[in-house]
Amino acid sequence: MKRVDLILSERELDPVLQAIDQAGCSGYTVMRHVTGRGPRGAVSENMEFSGLGANAHVIVFCAPELLEPLRSSLRPLLVYYGGVGFVSNAEPL
Repeated sequence: MKRVDLILSERELDPVLQAIDQAGCSGYTVMRHVTGRGPRGAVSENMEFSGLGANAHVIVFCAPELLEPLRSSLRPLLVYYGGVGFVSNAEPL
């Protein structure tokens, strides 16, 4: 099983979730108002409150054969809107 972690602007969440569905993945988890620090600096509490800089963390678990269709759907969106994505192996408990 593969785990895909995405960090992106909440404003761009809808097209990303549509891409996940179109790739054939059966589900995802969304955590809104994620704060932190990355290459572009920190997301401040003021930005989070106003929604101007609020990020979301999306977690997708998928079968290995769905990874390439998912990657092909997501990569152009992350390049266009900004955001990051990481893939790791996941093992059920």
